[in-house]
Amino acid sequence: MTPAHTHSDRVLPAASDQDSQPTGMRLEGGWVIPVEPTGAVLAAHAVVVRDDRIAAVLPRAEAAKAYPELPAIDLSDQILIPGLVNAHTHAAMTLFRGFADDLALSDWLQQRIWPAEARLVTPEFVADGTRLACLEMLRGGVTMFADMYFYPDEAITAAVAAGIRMNVGLVYLTVPTNYAKDQDDYLRKGLEVWHQWRDHPQVQFALAPHATYSTTPDSMKAIPSLCSEHDLGVHTHLHETAQEVSDEQRDFGMTGVARLQQAGALGDRFFGAHGVHLNTNDIAVLAETGSSVVHCPSSNLKLGSGVAPIAELLAAGVNLGLGTDGAASNNRLDLWQELRTAALLAKGITGDPTVLPAHQALRMATLAGAQALGRADDLGSLTPGKQADVVAVSAHSLAGAPIYDPASALVYALGREHVRNVWVAGRQVVAEGVCTTVNEHDALASAGKWLPKVRVDE
Repeated sequence: MTPAHTHSDRVLPAASDQDSQPTGMRLEGGWVIPVEPTGAVLAAHAVVVRDDRIAAVLPRAEAAKAYPELPAIDLSDQILIPGLVNAHTHAAMTLFRGFADDLALSDWLQQRIWPAEARLVTPEFVADGTRLACLEMLRGGVTMFADMYFYPDEAITAAVAAGIRMNVGLVYLTVPTNYAKDQDDYLRKGLEVWHQWRDHPQVQFALAPHATYSTTPDSMKAIPSLCSEHDLGVHTHLHETAQEVSDEQRDFGMTGVARLQQAGALGDRFFGAHGVHLNTNDIAVLAETGSSVVHCPSSNLKLGSGVAPIAELLAAGVNLGLGTDGAASNNRLDLWQELRTAALLAKGITGDPTVLPAHQALRMATLAGAQALGRADDLGSLTPGKQADVVAVSAHSLAGAPIYDPASALVYALGREHVRNVWVAGRQVVAEGVCTTVNEHDALASAGKWLPKVRVDE
């Protein structure tokens, strides 16, 4: 391995030598927060990596003695945590960032986003937008994201090249778009992509009906068999606005959660984004079925949709992940922002400062997100045997000093700008804040060419 020297004199693998990296290393952190067990903070520990897996988490001296053959990477001024999981987004919509701000969701969709998509969304649009999104997420410590958008082959190609993991939502709609003409066409095209990519280690799949209110009764009934046949999870928008819940009660005589339960579509492979307007029975059903909710606080606030009942969901035992939603409605793919906002909102809404403490918030962004996506067995915590998805965050910065509690510093003080190094499956994809897999200049240039095309609608 040829070392690359950084401004801090730390020895790191050079991006150009990625394929020649050793088959293991000792990541020697100032602190390690493994997430499992909850509340653990390990000072002066090392995460030992062999190939793509975590071999051990040990005090640095013990790791050096047990694994002397592995090179040590000095991260003593950094906090090591699992890779973050963005459990709901629309990656390609980064190209609509700031295009339709300060509107209600219905106006945002019907007057701005849907017309722009009809005019602009092509394979090239999705490739460029997803590449930009992957760059933004990786630099912010996100190592896996769940996507729901059109032209999934182009999105997967961009994500695989970037070295990030992706849960691919296979769009399941009845309305025509540039991508497909009807539901059969969506399914045919989606399953072609599923067949092509299903064995790739960075890629997994979910069936992605847009929302319960836009899913017909027959389509809803077909979800369980489709998922069983093709080993798919279910990813949908769930109870995002009060209006959609009211409309669904009027049109179908029950809530979206009740319809999903009736169809047999809930379970431990189901994750619904938002969950803002859930009643007591909805929450009980989600808990009983082992279903997950993905909290997207910034998007819900910005669109005026409301605040999800986080305290009630947690008390009921519902698994809660975190998502950014798309950059068109957030406008950042910044899971650190969601971490802090979620924790503060939960306390402010309930009047209880003990609700959603720092370690639980960090779990939402890591292990709970992995669980929602069906990956808790091999992602989401720094546990021996799991995939080596590791994020190193600077512990020496003006924003965080002094650090009494590293978990508190991560949730309440530090941010994505403090992410220094990122590994996915033992491969370094961010080195000292620089993404080694996506050229930033090229990604920005590709995104910039869409600016005059999108502005036509303004």
